[in-house]
Amino acid sequence: MSLTTERTLLTSKDDAIKTVQFFRLKHPAQLAAFKALLTAHPAIQVYDTIRQQLKELIKTRHPGERLSDPILEEKIAIQLGSGPAEEYGVWVYYPWSQRMVHLLDEAEFVELRTSRNQHKITAAEMQQLAHKKIGIIGLSVGQSAALTIAIERLCGEIRIADFDTLDLSNLNRIRAGAYNIGLLKTTIVAREIAEIDPFLQVTCFDAGITEDNIDTFLTENGRLDVLVEECDSMEIKILSRQRARAAQIPVIMETSDRGMMDIERFDLQPDRPLLHGKVQDNLSYSSIRTFSGEERMQLVRDILDFDNISDKLRSSIAEIGKTITTWPQLASAVALGGAMAAHVCREICLERPIASGRYYADPDLVFNHSSTH
Repeated sequence: MSLTTERTLLTSKDDAIKTVQFFRLKHPAQLAAFKALLTAHPAIQVYDTIRQQLKELIKTRHPGERLSDPILEEKIAIQLGSGPAEEYGVWVYYPWSQRMVHLLDEAEFVELRTSRNQHKITAAEMQQLAHKKIGIIGLSVGQSAALTIAIERLCGEIRIADFDTLDLSNLNRIRAGAYNIGLLKTTIVAREIAEIDPFLQVTCFDAGITEDNIDTFLTENGRLDVLVEECDSMEIKILSRQRARAAQIPVIMETSDRGMMDIERFDLQPDRPLLHGKVQDNLSYSSIRTFSGEERMQLVRDILDFDNISDKLRSSIAEIGKTITTWPQLASAVALGGAMAAHVCREICLERPIASGRYYADPDLVFNHSSTH
Protein backbone atom coordinates (compact mmCIF):
# COMPACT_ATOMS: atom_id res chain seq x y z
CA MET A 1 0.00 0.00 0.00
CA SER A 2 1.25 3.47 -0.81
CA LEU A 3 1.98 5.52 2.27
CA THR A 4 -0.07 8.39 0.91
CA THR A 5 -2.38 9.07 -1.96
CA GLU A 6 -1.11 11.92 -4.12
CA ARG A 7 -2.91 14.04 -6.70
CA THR A 8 -0.64 15.65 -9.29
CA LEU A 9 -1.40 19.32 -9.74
CA LEU A 10 1.54 20.74 -11.58
CA THR A 11 4.11 19.73 -14.13
CA SER A 12 7.28 20.62 -12.30
CA LYS A 13 10.63 19.15 -11.34
CA ASP A 14 9.88 20.04 -7.73
CA ASP A 15 7.62 17.36 -6.24
CA ALA A 16 6.99 19.58 -3.20
CA ILE A 17 5.26 22.01 -5.55
CA LYS A 18 3.35 19.60 -7.75
CA THR A 19 1.35 17.51 -5.26
CA VAL A 20 -0.99 17.67 -2.36
CA GLN A 21 -0.97 14.65 -0.10
CA PHE A 22 -3.97 12.85 1.39
CA PHE A 23 -3.72 10.96 4.68
CA ARG A 24 -6.57 8.71 5.83
CA LEU A 25 -5.62 7.78 9.35
CA LYS A 26 -7.74 4.63 9.52
CA HIS A 27 -4.98 3.02 7.43
CA PRO A 28 -1.99 2.20 9.68
CA ALA A 29 0.61 2.96 6.99
CA GLN A 30 -0.91 6.37 6.27
CA LEU A 31 -1.16 7.13 9.99
CA ALA A 32 2.53 6.32 10.37
CA ALA A 33 3.45 8.50 7.40
CA PHE A 34 1.29 11.33 8.78
CA LYS A 35 3.05 11.22 12.15
CA ALA A 36 6.48 10.96 10.53
CA LEU A 37 5.81 14.03 8.36
CA LEU A 38 4.71 16.13 11.33
CA THR A 39 7.72 14.97 13.34
CA ALA A 40 10.18 15.68 10.54
CA HIS A 41 8.68 19.12 9.82
CA PRO A 42 7.66 20.77 13.10
CA ALA A 43 6.90 24.05 11.28
CA ILE A 44 3.82 22.50 9.63
CA GLN A 45 0.66 24.32 10.70
CA VAL A 46 -2.22 22.00 11.58
CA TYR A 47 -5.85 23.02 11.07
CA ASP A 48 -8.52 20.72 12.51
CA THR A 49 -12.10 21.98 12.18
CA ILE A 50 -13.70 18.59 11.48
CA ARG A 51 -16.36 18.96 14.20
CA GLN A 52 -17.40 22.34 12.79
CA GLN A 53 -17.65 20.79 9.32
CA LEU A 54 -19.70 17.87 10.65
CA LYS A 55 -22.04 20.23 12.50
CA GLU A 56 -22.65 22.20 9.31
CA LEU A 57 -23.09 19.01 7.26
CA ILE A 58 -25.74 17.73 9.67
CA LYS A 59 -27.57 21.08 9.62
CA THR A 60 -27.70 21.07 5.82
CA ARG A 61 -29.15 17.55 5.90
CA HIS A 62 -31.96 18.69 8.26
CA PRO A 63 -33.01 22.05 6.73
CA GLY A 64 -36.49 22.02 8.27
CA GLU A 65 -35.35 21.35 11.83
CA ARG A 66 -33.99 23.63 14.56
CA LEU A 67 -31.37 21.36 16.06
CA SER A 68 -30.32 22.12 19.63
CA ASP A 69 -26.66 21.80 20.59
CA PRO A 70 -27.24 18.52 22.51
CA ILE A 71 -29.02 16.99 19.51
CA LEU A 72 -26.26 18.19 17.19
CA GLU A 73 -23.61 16.66 19.43
CA GLU A 74 -25.56 13.40 19.48
CA LYS A 75 -25.76 13.35 15.68
CA ILE A 76 -22.04 14.20 15.39
CA ALA A 77 -21.23 11.26 17.68
CA ILE A 78 -23.34 8.97 15.48
CA GLN A 79 -21.59 10.30 12.37
CA LEU A 80 -18.15 9.75 13.90
CA GLY A 81 -19.00 6.19 14.92
CA SER A 82 -16.72 4.32 17.29
CA GLY A 83 -13.45 5.78 16.00
CA PRO A 84 -11.71 8.97 17.16
CA ALA A 85 -12.49 12.24 15.39
CA GLU A 86 -8.91 12.37 14.08
CA GLU A 87 -9.62 9.32 11.92
CA TYR A 88 -12.73 10.76 10.30
CA GLY A 89 -12.43 12.16 6.79
CA VAL A 90 -9.02 12.98 5.35
CA TRP A 91 -6.01 15.10 6.22
CA VAL A 92 -4.70 17.16 3.29
CA TYR A 93 -1.13 18.45 3.23
CA TYR A 94 -0.23 21.53 1.16
CA PRO A 95 3.58 21.41 0.92
CA TRP A 96 4.00 24.86 -0.64
CA SER A 97 2.53 26.51 2.47
CA GLN A 98 3.32 23.76 4.99
CA ARG A 99 -0.33 23.48 6.04
CA MET A 100 -2.07 20.28 7.14
CA VAL A 101 -5.87 20.55 7.00
CA HIS A 102 -8.44 18.07 8.35
CA LEU A 103 -11.40 17.85 5.97
CA LEU A 104 -14.47 15.81 5.26
CA ASP A 105 -13.62 13.19 2.66
CA GLU A 106 -14.51 13.76 -0.98
CA ALA A 107 -18.22 12.86 -1.16
CA GLU A 108 -19.19 14.74 2.02
CA PHE A 109 -16.79 17.61 1.22
CA VAL A 110 -18.39 18.16 -2.19
CA GLU A 111 -21.90 17.77 -0.76
CA LEU A 112 -21.29 20.45 1.86
CA ARG A 113 -19.13 22.79 -0.22
CA THR A 114 -21.74 22.96 -2.97
CA SER A 115 -24.80 22.99 -0.69
CA ARG A 116 -25.30 26.72 -1.20
CA ASN A 117 -25.52 26.15 -4.96
CA GLN A 118 -28.93 24.53 -4.39
CA HIS A 119 -31.26 25.01 -6.24
CA LYS A 120 -29.72 27.45 -8.69
CA ILE A 121 -27.73 24.36 -9.60
CA THR A 122 -29.68 21.25 -8.66
CA ALA A 123 -28.19 18.05 -7.23
CA ALA A 124 -28.87 16.30 -10.53
CA GLU A 125 -27.11 19.09 -12.43
CA MET A 126 -24.14 18.94 -10.07
CA GLN A 127 -23.84 15.22 -10.86
CA GLN A 128 -23.95 16.02 -14.57
CA LEU A 129 -21.30 18.74 -14.22
CA ALA A 130 -19.00 16.45 -12.21
CA HIS A 131 -18.22 14.54 -15.43
CA LYS A 132 -17.41 17.60 -17.55
CA LYS A 133 -13.97 18.78 -18.67
CA ILE A 134 -13.20 22.46 -19.25
CA GLY A 135 -9.97 23.76 -20.77
CA ILE A 136 -8.58 27.27 -20.32
CA ILE A 137 -5.77 28.74 -22.44
CA GLY A 138 -4.27 31.93 -20.99
CA LEU A 139 -4.44 32.82 -17.33
CA SER A 140 -5.27 36.51 -17.01
CA VAL A 141 -9.01 36.52 -17.70
CA GLY A 142 -8.45 32.77 -17.68
CA GLN A 143 -7.40 32.83 -14.03
CA SER A 144 -10.64 34.52 -13.04
CA ALA A 145 -12.60 32.02 -15.14
CA ALA A 146 -10.72 29.02 -13.72
CA LEU A 147 -11.27 30.05 -10.11
CA THR A 148 -14.96 30.84 -10.64
CA ILE A 149 -15.47 27.51 -12.41
CA ALA A 150 -13.68 25.73 -9.56
CA ILE A 151 -15.62 27.56 -6.84
CA GLU A 152 -18.96 26.68 -8.47
CA ARG A 153 -17.56 23.18 -9.23
CA LEU A 154 -18.78 23.23 -12.80
CA CYS A 155 -16.64 20.29 -13.93
CA GLY A 156 -14.61 17.34 -12.73
CA GLU A 157 -11.42 18.34 -14.53
CA ILE A 158 -9.92 21.72 -15.39
CA ARG A 159 -7.07 21.85 -17.91
CA ILE A 160 -5.06 25.06 -17.79
CA ALA A 161 -2.33 26.22 -20.16
CA ASP A 162 0.07 29.15 -19.97
CA PHE A 163 3.84 29.33 -20.43
CA ASP A 164 4.24 32.65 -18.61
CA THR A 165 5.29 33.53 -15.09
CA LEU A 166 3.71 36.17 -12.89
CA ASP A 167 5.09 39.70 -13.19
CA LEU A 168 4.48 42.55 -10.79
CA SER A 169 2.54 44.42 -13.48
CA ASN A 170 0.10 41.46 -13.69
CA LEU A 171 -1.11 42.24 -10.17
CA ASN A 172 -3.36 45.01 -11.50
CA ARG A 173 -5.79 42.26 -12.62
CA ILE A 174 -4.61 38.82 -11.41
CA ARG A 175 -5.53 37.92 -7.85
CA ALA A 176 -2.28 36.60 -6.39
CA GLY A 177 0.09 37.44 -3.58
CA ALA A 178 3.26 39.36 -4.35
CA TYR A 179 5.26 36.36 -3.09
CA ASN A 180 4.13 34.54 -6.27
CA ILE A 181 6.09 36.85 -8.60
CA GLY A 182 8.24 34.67 -10.85
CA LEU A 183 6.08 31.55 -10.45
CA LEU A 184 4.34 29.97 -13.40
CA LYS A 185 0.76 31.19 -13.70
CA THR A 186 -0.32 27.56 -13.99
CA THR A 187 1.33 26.86 -10.64
CA ILE A 188 -0.46 29.78 -8.98
CA VAL A 189 -3.88 28.81 -10.34
CA ALA A 190 -3.49 25.10 -9.58
CA ARG A 191 -2.42 25.83 -6.01
CA GLU A 192 -5.35 28.15 -5.41
CA ILE A 193 -7.82 25.62 -6.81
CA ALA A 194 -6.30 22.91 -4.59
CA GLU A 195 -6.70 25.15 -1.55
CA ILE A 196 -10.39 25.65 -2.43
CA ASP A 197 -11.08 22.03 -3.39
CA PRO A 198 -8.25 19.47 -3.25
CA PHE A 199 -10.45 16.84 -4.93
CA LEU A 200 -10.83 18.71 -8.23
CA GLN A 201 -8.56 17.39 -10.97
CA VAL A 202 -6.29 20.08 -12.40
CA THR A 203 -4.14 19.25 -15.42
CA CYS A 204 -1.44 21.80 -16.21
CA PHE A 205 0.28 22.59 -19.50
CA ASP A 206 3.17 24.68 -18.21
CA ALA A 207 4.70 25.22 -21.66
CA GLY A 208 1.50 26.77 -22.96
CA ILE A 209 -0.15 25.55 -26.16
CA THR A 210 1.76 24.68 -29.32
CA GLU A 211 1.11 22.82 -32.57
CA ASP A 212 2.59 19.76 -30.88
CA ASN A 213 0.35 19.63 -27.79
CA ILE A 214 -2.95 21.28 -28.79
CA ASP A 215 -4.64 17.96 -29.62
CA THR A 216 -3.44 16.48 -26.34
CA PHE A 217 -4.90 19.46 -24.49
CA LEU A 218 -8.23 19.18 -26.29
CA THR A 219 -8.80 15.43 -26.34
CA GLU A 220 -6.38 13.29 -24.33
CA ASN A 221 -8.07 11.38 -21.47
CA GLY A 222 -11.41 12.62 -22.72
CA ARG A 223 -12.50 15.42 -25.03
CA LEU A 224 -13.06 18.86 -23.54
CA ASP A 225 -16.68 19.91 -23.17
CA VAL A 226 -15.78 23.62 -23.48
CA LEU A 227 -12.61 25.50 -24.41
CA VAL A 228 -12.12 28.94 -22.85
CA GLU A 229 -9.57 30.73 -25.05
CA GLU A 230 -7.96 33.77 -23.38
CA CYS A 231 -4.42 33.88 -24.76
CA ASP A 232 -2.60 36.81 -26.38
CA SER A 233 -1.05 34.76 -29.21
CA MET A 234 -2.79 35.30 -32.54
CA GLU A 235 -1.53 32.01 -33.95
CA ILE A 236 -2.82 30.07 -30.94
CA LYS A 237 -6.20 31.84 -31.13
CA ILE A 238 -6.61 30.57 -34.70
CA LEU A 239 -4.99 27.15 -34.20
CA SER A 240 -7.03 26.34 -31.09
CA ARG A 241 -10.27 27.16 -32.91
CA GLN A 242 -9.33 25.14 -35.96
CA ARG A 243 -8.55 22.07 -33.87
CA ALA A 244 -11.54 22.61 -31.55
CA ARG A 245 -13.81 22.85 -34.58
CA ALA A 246 -12.38 19.61 -35.94
CA ALA A 247 -13.09 17.95 -32.57
CA GLN A 248 -16.54 19.65 -32.32
CA ILE A 249 -15.64 21.42 -29.07
CA PRO A 250 -17.38 24.76 -28.35
CA VAL A 251 -15.06 27.75 -27.83
CA ILE A 252 -15.74 30.87 -25.79
CA MET A 253 -13.65 34.03 -25.37
CA GLU A 254 -14.14 37.09 -23.16
CA THR A 255 -12.18 40.19 -24.13
CA SER A 256 -12.14 42.39 -20.97
CA ASP A 257 -13.62 45.32 -22.88
CA ARG A 258 -17.30 46.25 -22.90
CA GLY A 259 -18.06 42.81 -21.46
CA MET A 260 -17.61 41.31 -24.92
CA MET A 261 -18.16 37.54 -25.05
CA ASP A 262 -17.68 35.36 -28.12
CA ILE A 263 -19.40 31.97 -28.29
CA GLU A 264 -18.63 29.53 -31.10
CA ARG A 265 -20.75 26.36 -30.90
CA PHE A 266 -18.58 24.08 -32.99
CA ASP A 267 -20.31 21.19 -31.20
CA LEU A 268 -23.58 22.17 -32.86
CA GLN A 269 -22.18 23.88 -35.98
CA PRO A 270 -19.03 21.99 -37.06
CA ASP A 271 -18.80 24.03 -40.29
CA ARG A 272 -19.11 27.41 -38.58
CA PRO A 273 -16.50 29.98 -39.78
CA LEU A 274 -13.86 30.93 -37.24
CA LEU A 275 -14.61 33.98 -35.08
CA HIS A 276 -17.96 34.52 -36.81
CA GLY A 277 -16.21 34.98 -40.15
CA LYS A 278 -14.22 38.01 -39.00
CA VAL A 279 -10.94 36.37 -40.06
CA GLN A 280 -9.92 34.32 -43.09
CA ASP A 281 -10.76 30.68 -42.50
CA ASN A 282 -7.60 29.45 -44.23
CA LEU A 283 -5.18 31.23 -41.89
CA SER A 284 -2.54 28.84 -40.62
CA TYR A 285 -0.36 28.69 -37.52
CA SER A 286 2.81 28.89 -39.60
CA SER A 287 1.60 31.75 -41.79
CA ILE A 288 0.60 33.91 -38.82
CA ARG A 289 4.06 33.37 -37.31
CA THR A 290 5.51 35.18 -40.34
CA PHE A 291 3.20 38.19 -39.99
CA SER A 292 4.73 41.62 -39.54
CA GLY A 293 3.77 43.74 -36.56
CA GLU A 294 1.28 45.69 -38.65
CA GLU A 295 -0.26 42.50 -40.06
CA ARG A 296 -0.71 41.15 -36.53
CA MET A 297 -2.30 44.40 -35.41
CA GLN A 298 -4.71 44.24 -38.34
CA LEU A 299 -5.66 40.70 -37.32
CA VAL A 300 -6.33 42.01 -33.79
CA ARG A 301 -8.51 44.78 -35.23
CA ASP A 302 -10.43 42.25 -37.32
CA ILE A 303 -11.01 39.94 -34.36
CA LEU A 304 -12.08 42.74 -32.00
CA ASP A 305 -14.28 44.47 -34.58
CA PHE A 306 -12.26 47.63 -34.00
CA ASP A 307 -15.07 50.14 -34.49
CA ASN A 308 -17.07 48.52 -31.68
CA ILE A 309 -14.45 48.46 -28.92
CA SER A 310 -14.48 51.09 -26.19
CA ASP A 311 -13.04 54.54 -26.91
CA LYS A 312 -10.44 54.08 -24.17
CA LEU A 313 -9.21 50.76 -25.56
CA ARG A 314 -9.10 52.21 -29.09
CA SER A 315 -6.97 55.15 -27.96
CA SER A 316 -4.79 52.85 -25.84
CA ILE A 317 -4.03 50.57 -28.78
CA ALA A 318 -2.71 53.63 -30.64
CA GLU A 319 -0.23 54.14 -27.77
CA ILE A 320 1.24 50.63 -27.82
CA GLY A 321 4.98 50.89 -28.37
CA LYS A 322 4.90 54.60 -27.55
CA THR A 323 3.68 55.20 -23.99
CA ILE A 324 2.61 51.63 -23.09
CA THR A 325 3.92 48.16 -23.94
CA THR A 326 0.63 46.32 -24.52
CA TRP A 327 -3.12 46.85 -24.29
CA PRO A 328 -4.55 47.54 -20.84
CA GLN A 329 -6.82 45.30 -18.80
CA LEU A 330 -8.61 46.25 -15.59
CA ALA A 331 -9.35 43.95 -12.66
CA SER A 332 -13.05 44.82 -12.73
CA ALA A 333 -13.30 43.83 -16.40
CA VAL A 334 -11.32 40.63 -15.80
CA ALA A 335 -13.56 39.69 -12.85
CA LEU A 336 -16.65 40.32 -14.97
CA GLY A 337 -15.15 38.22 -17.76
CA GLY A 338 -14.43 35.34 -15.40
CA ALA A 339 -18.01 35.40 -14.14
CA MET A 340 -19.42 35.49 -17.68
CA ALA A 341 -17.13 32.67 -18.83
CA ALA A 342 -18.22 30.49 -15.91
CA HIS A 343 -21.88 31.23 -16.62
CA VAL A 344 -21.58 30.30 -20.30
CA CYS A 345 -19.54 27.16 -19.51
CA ARG A 346 -22.20 26.04 -17.04
CA GLU A 347 -25.04 26.60 -19.49
CA ILE A 348 -23.25 24.79 -22.33
CA CYS A 349 -22.31 21.86 -20.08
CA LEU A 350 -25.92 21.58 -18.95
CA GLU A 351 -27.04 21.58 -22.60
CA ARG A 352 -28.97 24.80 -22.28
CA PRO A 353 -29.79 26.84 -25.43
CA ILE A 354 -26.70 29.07 -25.64
CA ALA A 355 -26.32 30.25 -29.23
CA SER A 356 -23.17 31.18 -31.13
CA GLY A 357 -22.50 34.88 -31.49
CA ARG A 358 -20.86 37.96 -30.03
CA TYR A 359 -22.51 39.36 -26.91
CA TYR A 360 -21.92 42.50 -24.85
CA ALA A 361 -22.56 43.10 -21.14
CA ASP A 362 -21.15 46.63 -21.14
CA PRO A 363 -21.21 48.24 -17.66
CA ASP A 364 -20.93 51.71 -19.23
CA LEU A 365 -24.20 51.17 -21.06
CA VAL A 366 -25.86 50.01 -17.83
CA PHE A 367 -24.65 52.75 -15.51
CA ASN A 368 -23.90 55.79 -17.67
CA HIS A 369 -27.53 56.80 -18.01
CA SER A 370 -29.52 59.23 -15.90
CA SER A 371 -30.95 57.66 -12.77
CA THR A 372 -34.69 57.05 -12.78
CA HIS A 373 -34.96 57.28 -8.99
